[in-house]
Amino acid sequence: MSRVIDFHTHTFPDRIAPVAVRSLQAASHTAAFSDATESGLRVSMARAGIDLSVILPVATNPGQVMKINDTSIQINEHTQEIGLLSLGCMHPDFEDWHDELNRIASAGIRGIKLHPVYQGVDIDDPRFVRILSHCGELGLFVVLHAGLDVGFPGAEQVVPKKILHAIKLAGPVTLVLAHMGGWRCWDETEELLAGTGVYIDTAFSLGSMTPAGDGYPWTESSLKLMDEAAFLHLIHSFGADHVLFGTDSPWSDQAEELKVIRSLPLSEIEKELILHKNAERLLKKP
Repeated sequence: MSRVIDFHTHTFPDRIAPVAVRSLQAASHTAAFSDATESGLRVSMARAGIDLSVILPVATNPGQVMKINDTSIQINEHTQEIGLLSLGCMHPDFEDWHDELNRIASAGIRGIKLHPVYQGVDIDDPRFVRILSHCGELGLFVVLHAGLDVGFPGAEQVVPKKILHAIKLAGPVTLVLAHMGGWRCWDETEELLAGTGVYIDTAFSLGSMTPAGDGYPWTESSLKLMDEAAFLHLIHSFGADHVLFGTDSPWSDQAEELKVIRSLPLSEIEKELILHKNAERLLKKP
């Protein structure tokens, strides 16, 4: 079987992972499928047959930025042995954003993750636009949480129209829009962002969410995500050469997500692009 790269995973340090998972489950009312530690992710990867997982760290306050980036650099020193590769992070209110982006680029980090919903700032705000612009100058790609967020109902900091505005303001930069380009904004995503050259990832978008079992009054319709026909349509709208396999682990089962992607009526060439070749191109991996 071909190589597999999961381009969208999350971990936390062992000491805070239990608290972080409980907090996020309480906010989203959805279940986690691993303990969100690095070791838990590696166990999941081994079971699924995934060769490399890309960790997307999020700085929820400016004081976390340098520490998270230091940890990412340390993880990447052992990528060959552990099968994990971490991106960097940035926060819109971090004062030394310019120098810090220079530092992580010099350290070999290939891209950063931004989460405008968690960070409470619109993606087309000047604070984010300057970050996007400088990432483009440095050759860093940017992974964005895109669309709505299950844990923050009504939050619209990174809906497709704001992403498009940010692209126009920032100039050339490689963007990866998580959750098929805009979680639960998929019609608007296709209308506004297909053909712009952005990448999208498959994370947390196909099928349905798994409830946490905490008594939250989910309905069958509110748990549903994209059906297979809509999912395939969006792949073809953006082009398989701009789609990346991602699971959002620990919020999805890596083995099940991979099984579903492999079962889709796509050509073997398209599956190869989605499962590893597009990721290798962005990560500059042979």
